[in-house]
Order: sequence, then C-alpha cells, then structure tokens
Amino acid sequence: MKLKFLIFIITISSSLSIVAQERTKDTIDDQVVNVIKPYTPTISDAFKIKDAPKLNDSSTVKKKEVKYNIFSIPVASTFTPAKGKAATVEKARKVKLYDNYASLGAGTYTTLIGEVYLNHELSSGESVGGYFSHHSSGGGIDGVQLDDDFLKTNLNAYYSQKLRDFSWKVNGGFEIQSYNWYGVPENFYTNEQIGMIDPGHTFTSFNLGGKLNFDDAIIDNGSLRFRRFGDNQGSGENRFVANAGFDIPIQGEIISADIFVDYVGGSFDNDFANSGEELKYGNVIFGLAPSYQLIQDDLTVDLGVKFVYSNDLEYSDSKFFIYPNIEASYRVVDEILIGYAGVKGGLQQNSYYDFANENPFVSPNLLITPTDQAYNGFIGLKGKLSNSISYNVRGNYYADNNKALFKANNTYELPEEDYLYGNSFGVVYDDLTTFSIAGELNVDVNRNFTLGVKGEYFSYNTDNQEEAWNLPDITGSVFLDYQISEQWFAGASAFFVGERKDQSLQVGPSIFPDLTPATLDSYFDVNAHVGYKINDQLSVFAKGNNLFNQDYQRYLNFPVQGIQILAGATYQFDF
Repeated sequence: MKLKFLIFIITISSSLSIVAQERTKDTIDDQVVNVIKPYTPTISDAFKIKDAPKLNDSSTVKKKEVKYNIFSIPVASTFTPAKGKAATVEKARKVKLYDNYASLGAGTYTTLIGEVYLNHELSSGESVGGYFSHHSSGGGIDGVQLDDDFLKTNLNAYYSQKLRDFSWKVNGGFEIQSYNWYGVPENFYTNEQIGMIDPGHTFTSFNLGGKLNFDDAIIDNGSLRFRRFGDNQGSGENRFVANAGFDIPIQGEIISADIFVDYVGGSFDNDFANSGEELKYGNVIFGLAPSYQLIQDDLTVDLGVKFVYSNDLEYSDSKFFIYPNIEASYRVVDEILIGYAGVKGGLQQNSYYDFANENPFVSPNLLITPTDQAYNGFIGLKGKLSNSISYNVRGNYYADNNKALFKANNTYELPEEDYLYGNSFGVVYDDLTTFSIAGELNVDVNRNFTLGVKGEYFSYNTDNQEEAWNLPDITGSVFLDYQISEQWFAGASAFFVGERKDQSLQVGPSIFPDLTPATLDSYFDVNAHVGYKINDQLSVFAKGNNLFNQDYQRYLNFPVQGIQILAGATYQFDF
C-alpha cells in the first residue's frame, strides 16, 4: 500500500513540473521597466554574537557571596624617604673677551718684538682702533763680515662706521724697514775692500685707503688704496688701486662683475746698467670681469671672463688681453668627496714695494713690468673624512709670460756701489710654464687641537733663462696648536724648502767668469712655542726658532741666524 502511494506522488510531481516549464516558455515577453527613483542600497544589521551567551548547562554551580572586612593595623617605622634633588649640569666658565692687547718679548741675537692692538667702540656701529708692531735684531750671524742687523716697524690706524644701508671704513699706515746687503762672496774681496762697504739700506712707505659695503644696492662694495714707497737710495714709487663689485639683474638672473684700476709709477736714481742715469717706469691697468654662477643640484659652475687693458706710460705701449675665469665643482659624495676644476688668468701688476717685501736684499735699480699669466689650469679633489678632518689634493699648470725671477747681481772686481759686491739681487723676466701637484690635510679636534700639513712639488720650463732662478722644486709645512689645559698652550711649525738655483757672474778686467749656476741646498726649519695663562688678562710665552740650528741660505750668500730663543708676555685689556 505504501509503495503504491509513493509511486503516485512521484508521478503527480513530475507532471506538474513539465506543465510549469511549458507555460513559462510560452508566457515570457519583452517588457519595458520604468525606474521611478535611483537605486539606493542599504546595509542590513549584521548578526552579532552576544558577549555573555546564556548557557543551558545543568551542571552550572551557583557562585557564593563572599563577605570580608579590612582591619587596619598600625606599624611603627623610622624610615624617612629623602627628598628628590635635580642633578646639576657643570657649566664652563664664561671666557672674558677683551678688545685690546699688548705683547712684548726679547731674545737672543738682541731680538726685540712688540705688538699693540687697540679697538674702541665709540657708539653703536662706530669704532676706532690701531695696530703697532715692531721686530728687530742686532744680528751676529757666524761668518758674516758685514752688519746683519734688521728692523721692521709698522703703525696703522682706522675708523669704521655701520649705517642703515651701508658700512664704510678708512685706514692708513706708516712702515719703516732697515736691512743690510751683508751677503758678500767669500774669498773674493780683501778686508780693506769689505771695510769700505756701507751695506745699510732703508725702506719707508705710507698708505691711505678705504672700503665701502652696501646691503641692498646694485653696487656691492668698493675700495681704493694709495701707497707711497721709497728708500734711502733715491728711489720712489706711487701705487693707486681702486676696484668695485656690483650685481646686474637680467631676466631674473644675476650677473656679477668687478671693475678695477691699478696704477704704478716710480723711478730709480741709477738704471740696471749702472750708468748713473735715472730709470723711470709707469704702467696702468683697467679691467672688467663679469661672471655668472650656475647651480644645479650638486653642480656649481662659475662662468666668467676678464677683459684687461694695459698701457705702459713710459714707452707708450698699449695692449689688450682676454683671460678665462671659469671654475666648476661637483659634490660626488656630499661633503666627503668634491671634485673641482677650472682655468683662470690675469695681468699681475709688479711693483718695487712687492719685490722689496719678498726679498729685502734687492738692488735699487730694478726693471718693473707686469706679468701676463695667460692661464692657470687646475683640477682637484677635496672634502671631509670626518667632522674634524678635511683634505685637498690639487694639480696645477701655469703659463706666465714675463714672469719675474730674483737673480743675484754680478760680482764686480771694482764695484762703484755698495750693492755691487755680489751682495744684492735684481729681477729678470722670462716666459715660464709650471706644473705642480699639491696636497693638504687639516685636523681640528674640539678647537683644542689643530694640525695642518701641506706639500707641493714643482716642475719648471723656461724659454730664455737657464734656470727658474730661486724657485724651489719642493715645499712643505706643518702647523700644530694644542690647548693643553685652561692655562697651558703650545704650538709648533716646520718648513721645508727644496733646492734652488742662482747665478752671480764675477766681472772684472782680470777675471774669467764662471757661468756654472750655484745650487742652494734644501733646508728644514723647525719652530715651537709654549705659553702659560696666569689669569684672564696676563699670559707669558717662550718661543724657539730654527731649533735644529741649521746653517742654510735663504738666498745666495745670505746665511740666516742659528737657533733663536725668545720670551715675553701678553696683556689683554679694555678701556
């Protein structure tokens, strides 16, 4: 019975399904649906599980109510906590800075040195001051037959004022120098002839000038200087230098430019042929140097050119020069490695004052003419190895036309002047090319320890002269300063100068001249100083020069003083 009923149900269900499908096929038509409003879906609430579900567990144990009381029991204690105290930071004592100082010292070879620096503020932005220095020695070099004492005294004063839009400063000074032509060749003159020599000669100079600096103007700065220089041999020279720097805005860019004028003129009582005729010279230089700086990320390029016009006033000879003024640098690795290169040039004005300051044993009958540095090409690397160590390595190639070289004057058998005994120097000119490699390393640790090391190698090529007279092939220097403690300080320096060449021809009716150049040996000069600060104002010091007591010649036949010891004191003050 049940089986029959089941078969009946299945049969009825199948029939109804077939009929429904057939009706569906027949009744579905294409219809148009009109949307009354845009579709706005909503989010229904999510089903959340209750935090505290109800448990239908017959074994649930009913919690018992717990009742408790707190009994306070006093406890005797003798402990008293210490009050908190903030830690103190030890501060360095503020150093009192003084505006003025005076220093005085004395030492061997009857050496006397002195310095006085004064600076006084008259009002806000207005000050006046001065500087005085003196260095003299009584001489006494072993083996020298003539006086070898020297003296150099300098006095300068200034006045400056800072205004709203610009500042200006005017200063002037006076200088006197006294030296001796003591470098007479050995075994050439008799004692009687040497006794007739008066080797002393004196240089004097006076200068006056000023500076201007503008804050917001096309002209950035300007300066001018006049100097009168002469000696006790009848020589005299005037020098006037003026320059100005300004910025020109062009289409949003800035073009910087410098203009300058440099005049020198003077005369000697005797010409370089020692004929007794007056020797005159004069030259004026006008220059314009525009430049543009381009900065792109780590690259900086300075593009410039220098236009120079020169006029020899004595010979009415005018020349026009164009020099490159280009330099570029690129930060390869931030401050660690920076590459740079460039090429520059210029017309260098030579003067009797500059020659005498570089070599005080020059004769008063020099040929004065400018040096044309056609180009100075350089390439190098610089950077910092750490916050306290920096370096610089550089290669240079110079091309100088009319390069001034010091060369010993001839030694005359029957001299007519005190500087013609082979004991003075003249100036010769030649076209010179120079290749050099230089390196520099500087260390600065907390300002208490500083160290600097420099060195450079030179290679010269001349056109007419046999050698690059008195130019060294190697130079080197070391500088060291150390603040040992709050009171003690010390320092040292050393200089190395390689071999140099010079030539002094012996001239006379009974002399056959030796044309072989003389070689001046290299030398190493070591100096040191130590000092003690008694208080904020007074300190004492001691210095030692040429500590290895080397008997070297700075110039041909001119030996230097041996070991020198000097002591003195420095006092700082305000007024």
